[in-house]
Amino acid sequence: MNLRDLKYIVAVAETRHFGRAAARCFVSQPTLSGQIKKLEDHLGVVVFERTNRSVEVTPVGEAIIARARLALEQAEAIEQLARAHQDPLAGPLRIGAIPTLSPYLMPLILVPLRRLYPQVRLVLSEEITESLLSRLQHHEIDAALLATPVNDPDLTDIPLFDEPFWLAHPRSHPLQDKDEITAKDLEDIDLLLLAEGHCLTHQVMEVCHLVDREQTGEMGDLRAASLETLLQLVGAGFGCTLVPALAIRGGWMTDSGIIARRLELPDACRRISLVFRRSFPRRRALEAFADVIRDHLPNTVKALPYQPA
Repeated sequence: MNLRDLKYIVAVAETRHFGRAAARCFVSQPTLSGQIKKLEDHLGVVVFERTNRSVEVTPVGEAIIARARLALEQAEAIEQLARAHQDPLAGPLRIGAIPTLSPYLMPLILVPLRRLYPQVRLVLSEEITESLLSRLQHHEIDAALLATPVNDPDLTDIPLFDEPFWLAHPRSHPLQDKDEITAKDLEDIDLLLLAEGHCLTHQVMEVCHLVDREQTGEMGDLRAASLETLLQLVGAGFGCTLVPALAIRGGWMTDSGIIARRLELPDACRRISLVFRRSFPRRRALEAFADVIRDHLPNTVKALPYQPA
C-alpha cells in the first residue's frame, strides 16, 4: 500500500466512476482498476461495490477513504514543511467563500495579498455554506469564509469581522422619510429573501423576526438566487431587503433606484470567520490571509482582534 493507491481510491470515491478517476490521476483505467483490486486483496476487504451502472463505496470503504484523505493531507504537509525553510507561505491556498461575501470582499484583498505574499497562489471557489462545509470535510478546500457558527469538533475558525446589515428599499418608499429604522419597522415590511440554502436568508429572517411569522403572498413566493438579483428586484419596486455592509460598495448604489439605510440595531449583523480543519498543517498561511483581510476592511464593518490559539 502506498500514497498512489490512496490517491486512486479517493479519486474513485469522489467521482464514483473508474474512468473519470483514472483521467484525474493521469493513468489508464485498467491500471487504476488493477491497482485498487490489489489494494483490496491486500486489505482483505471490498472498498467499492461495482456494477455495470454504478460504483458505490462500502461502509468499511468509507472509513478507509476518510483515513486515506488524512494520510494524503499529512503527506502534502511533509512536502510543504520541506519547502517552508525557503518560504513558509509558498504554495496554493484553496479558499471557499459564500456568494453574499466573495464578490465584495475579494476585490479588497486580492491585490494586497499578491503584493505581501507573492508566493501564495490563491485558489478561490464560491458556493453556499453547506457545500463549502462538505468540501472542507472532504479536504477539497483548505478553509472557508463563512457567516454561520460551525459546530464540528474537527473544525475550528479565526473570527475576522462583524458585518452590519443595511436596509435597501426603493425610492419613494414609506420608510424614506423616517430618520431611524426600528425593529418594529422591519417586522412590518414585506421583505425579499434569497432562495433556500443561502445562510443570509436565515440571518435576515432572525433579524426581522420572520422566523416567528409565516411568509405569505407575493413576497413569500418571490425568492432570488443571488444578492444582485435581489437588489434588482428592490430597484424595480418589488420590496425591501437587508444587505451586508460590504455589498453597499457595489455598483448597484449608483442610479439603481435603491436607498440604502444603516440599521442602528445591536443584533442586525453577521460574523464572518475563516473556518478550517484542526488538522490543516498550514495555519500560518491562514493567519496571514486573515491579517490581510482585517487590514483592508472598510469602516462599514468592525474588524475583530486577532486571538492566537
